[in-house]
Amino acid sequence: MQQSTDLERKLKGKVRLVLKVNYYSSVFSLVFAVLCFFLLDITEVIPYAFLTFGILNLINTLLYKYHKNLTLTYNIASMMTLAGASLVTLYSGGINSPFIFVLALIVVAGYVTTKAYGTLYLNLNLLIIVLIYSQNVADFNFVQNVVPESSKNLFALISVLFSVYLLGGVFGKNLLHAHHNLYKTKNELEEKIKEKETLIKEVHHRVKNNLQTVSSLLSLQSRSIVDKDVKSLLKSSQNRVITMAIVHEMLYMREDLSKIEYKSYVQELAEYLVRSIKGTSSNITLNVDIPNVKLNIDTAIPLGLLINETVTNALKYGIVDENKGEISIKLRKIEDNEFILNVGDNGQGFSEDITHKNSKSLGLKLIHNLSRQLHGSIMRDLSQKGTHYTIKFKEIKDQITSVA
Repeated sequence: MQQSTDLERKLKGKVRLVLKVNYYSSVFSLVFAVLCFFLLDITEVIPYAFLTFGILNLINTLLYKYHKNLTLTYNIASMMTLAGASLVTLYSGGINSPFIFVLALIVVAGYVTTKAYGTLYLNLNLLIIVLIYSQNVADFNFVQNVVPESSKNLFALISVLFSVYLLGGVFGKNLLHAHHNLYKTKNELEEKIKEKETLIKEVHHRVKNNLQTVSSLLSLQSRSIVDKDVKSLLKSSQNRVITMAIVHEMLYMREDLSKIEYKSYVQELAEYLVRSIKGTSSNITLNVDIPNVKLNIDTAIPLGLLINETVTNALKYGIVDENKGEISIKLRKIEDNEFILNVGDNGQGFSEDITHKNSKSLGLKLIHNLSRQLHGSIMRDLSQKGTHYTIKFKEIKDQITSVA
């Protein structure tokens, strides 16, 4: 919506500039024609060129109100200006005519409209100037100067005033106004972006707080339960909630509100799980090998939940009691938006006959479901001691950004 509004503002500014230049140049041309007849004593070609251009360009500008095609209006005006200026220049001294500087105004108008038009009219005007010069130095001049000797200085003065006023009083003034509006719009956009970032941070902060509240409620609920299995289920649910809460906590604490640094997230998550399940003084060694990558929230949360399930299973069933153990988490990028995650432990493992299809374990089923959610695949490596998984997945929505 904001982008659409900005485009409308730019279009209105461009329309205003083109129409204003057209009106001014038409009026000045008609005035110039009158001056040629009654003050400068120029009766051939030049006053008629001014008169014709003034009337036709005025009609062309008024017609814009009906067809609303700015490109058509601009192109007609530019071609008429080019033809009229070239004609007046030829009949008022050629390469020595003071009116030749009006050709530069056409180039300026072109660049104000688009770079392509500016380049086109620049090259076209350079060609016309060279042709005018060639006509002047030729042995036989096809066109002669129709400005009387007594009017040359006054004609030069009016031509220069005409050019300077259009360039400074119309183009310069309006371009400055347009620049001021753009600067104002830029400041407004920056303020809105800051407000939006603040609101997003607040949302992530509240989501994190809400998830921590849910975690606290689960913890309170588990205290009143004697059954170890139910207590374990509540603890697993609590860890899953914390896994999501950490993502939102990292998002609102950092400048980048769309992605999180995944290495620090996995390190924090894994350390929390070890403390939560094994206690603060455990014999567990964590090996986290993850490059400096940022993942968006749509990928970070399901991948975090997947890591949570594999590490939780390793701590509960793989490395039992107070035994020493090692948990490794390794992430590698293989394509622009494809990754391979290796998660494993050196615990006692479990039978290869047990799969997510025939197992009653929610954690095992979640690992496979989360892999599919990440548009990936999961394989168990049976050649190593313990339980090891290789998960190949894709960054959801292709929003991955690597940081050197």
